[in-house]
Amino acid sequence: MAAAFGWGTLGGSSLVIGALFALRFRIGLRWIGLIMAFGAGVLISAVAFDLVEEAAATSSGEGALVFGMFTGCAVFFGGDWLIDRLGGSERKDATGGQEGGSSLAIVLGTVLDGIPESIVIGLTIFEGGAVGAAFLAAVFISNLPESISSTSGLVSGGWKKARILWMWIVIALVSGLASLAGYGLFQDSSPDTVAFVLAFAAGAILTMLADTMMPEAFEHGGKLVGVVTTLGFVIAFAIHTVE
Repeated sequence: MAAAFGWGTLGGSSLVIGALFALRFRIGLRWIGLIMAFGAGVLISAVAFDLVEEAAATSSGEGALVFGMFTGCAVFFGGDWLIDRLGGSERKDATGGQEGGSSLAIVLGTVLDGIPESIVIGLTIFEGGAVGAAFLAAVFISNLPESISSTSGLVSGGWKKARILWMWIVIALVSGLASLAGYGLFQDSSPDTVAFVLAFAAGAILTMLADTMMPEAFEHGGKLVGVVTTLGFVIAFAIHTVE
């Protein structure tokens, strides 16, 4: 169980690293958009090869996979809609849009974005006896552009640097707890339940990418985001093939 918490926290620690980088260096909006595009490509690869493919291999049929994906989509969509109403809609904005939002909603929204990924880290430890290196790498890499973008926006929105840093530290620890939950809650579950959880995370992550991360990337990075997204996908796939 300690390993699940540790690996989940490690995956979330890149949020802190990205924040430190953004606080130390001034990064242009175009670069932020391209970094987010790279992270999106990494996550798309992780969804395809580490979540959906594994869910299909685990389940006894396609029902658990399809139902899980649409349930994950619906839960994230509903949670994201509620958080937007509470004032967290600009949590990934790199231009300072967070200034007019709610601090609590911004934090909750960022947690919502990362929980499905962290749960899967713990679940893969239980299923395989060791952490899934490819998926852990995908989570770690994709967290960097999210925190860089959000941190840049929070600084522009007037947040104090210490407050921003502590927010990411807490979220990294929450990631560890979510991984621990993924390890502990499904130990007696059937293969179809495990497949459902993997597909649920896939649906939630895809919805997050389409709703928040990719539009922000294209807004700042322009058409080049397509190339960079593909690069992220290929690199993540290469990690998956050598695991």
